[in-house]
Amino acid sequence: MSRFIESILIPTDGSDGALAGAKHGIALASRTAADLHVLSVVKSRLSIADFDEVEQPPLEERATEAVEEIAGLAAAYDDDLDVTTRVREGTPFQSIREYANRREIDVIAMGTKGHTELDNVFLGSVTENVLRTARKPVLAVPPNAVEAEIDDVLFDRLLLPTDGSDGAAIATEWGIALAARLESSVHTLYSIDTSSFIDARERDEVLEALEKSGEEAIDAVRERGEEAAVSLSDSIVTGSPVVEITAHASEHDVDLIVMGTHGWTGIGQWFLGSVTENVVRQTDVPVFCVPVSAESP
Repeated sequence: MSRFIESILIPTDGSDGALAGAKHGIALASRTAADLHVLSVVKSRLSIADFDEVEQPPLEERATEAVEEIAGLAAAYDDDLDVTTRVREGTPFQSIREYANRREIDVIAMGTKGHTELDNVFLGSVTENVLRTARKPVLAVPPNAVEAEIDDVLFDRLLLPTDGSDGAAIATEWGIALAARLESSVHTLYSIDTSSFIDARERDEVLEALEKSGEEAIDAVRERGEEAAVSLSDSIVTGSPVVEITAHASEHDVDLIVMGTHGWTGIGQWFLGSVTENVVRQTDVPVFCVPVSAESP
């Protein structure tokens, strides 16, 4: 099979959260024969001038050490990997996005928590902004994954939620392509959220229509899975999508959740406040987030 992922970008700030993202990015690169790019972004001196009195190694030095650490991990794990390291000055999420676009990166792999010069929470700043604005899939890795060795990173069981939206459709294409390349099994899940219904009568009237929509969405995923000879199972559940997705991932030892960054909240909504963002925040499982703007694999 040709390489549908040819390059992976790993942003790093030297934190444990960034290391968790790097381990998964290295594992994915090795198993897809992709080239690796490791990037550390030094914030503009103007934005950190107020903290010059804090004694610390020069920021450029810390950034260089961070990229060299990840490059060393990659080389030790798979010496066939082609690794490029870069240090840039600028606004982190903008520099990450621009680097990915200019180098035609296929996937960005990063931790959901890290630090700034003041050890601020990473998600809600850099990672969240990358997820909002990147036109490439982002593999968002929770900080607990740092404990795993690269050899222990698995992609055997994928969870592919769907709501029948355009965002879910492009995520399905990527999820099935990943499963075919990595020889993974896929479980697709459709969640019917009835929490907004006014009364039981309304719930009963609408439930049948929603179940039909769910079956159609599941059928679309099943069709793509059969075309790619991917082992696929499915279920339709009733409940909050965030609750059902995170619960299923935890209870069934899912290795990776593949989701579109748009859907559920309506056409044209940004990532902020979406089901995907809340899943990323709440799950202990890495989430492969696919924007609607992503090219088909």
